Amino acid sequence: MTDVPGWEATELGAARLTAWLLTLVHNREYGDLAQLRRATAGTGARIRAGWYAPDPTDRASREIHEQVAFLFAVYHQGVGRPTQGFGSYGAAARRIGRPGSRGPDDPGATRLVDRIVASRRIPWRHLQHGIARLHACEQQPPSWTDLVTDLERWNDRKARIAYQWAVDFHAPYDIGRKNTQKGSST
Repeated sequence: MTDVPGWEATELGAARLTAWLLTLVHNREYGDLAQLRRATAGTGARIRAGWYAPDPTDRASREIHEQVAFLFAVYHQGVGRPTQGFGSYGAAARRIGRPGSRGPDDPGATRLVDRIVASRRIPWRHLQHGIARLHACEQQPPSWTDLVTDLERWNDRKARIAYQWAVDFHAPYDIGRKNTQKGSST
């Protein structure tokens, strides 16, 4: 991947990591998925996930790829069909909660996002908690590819990833969309 410049290499590596992870679920490679969920970083599957980093010798980039693989495995535990996810982590956190009380209307989801966006370092523990909540709520995860690329730019002040996630989480609901909740007036 060294022949691909800059962020294109990061996006390519993230897409390849996502494809490999989806294949693990599709092919029912439960042993590798279990290895990815282990806390120890020395498992074969974790090491392999790190090799999808654009520069496998860059420790920080390898860690991001390994940790996203861990989050993927946490979400897909007991899931028979793989999901690529969609949207940013902030948009996914908006799906946390009960029907009628999701995202900004769910105090737990709001506290979680507040903790994540206030972090200077990548808040792995809070990200894991959000992924576990999405799994428990049977909601779609964030795009795994976008999650890798966002986390690669977490400390880039120009990218403002944490801010963008907060904007995605607190975005107003689509006013043009019909409200189909029980007892609604529209």
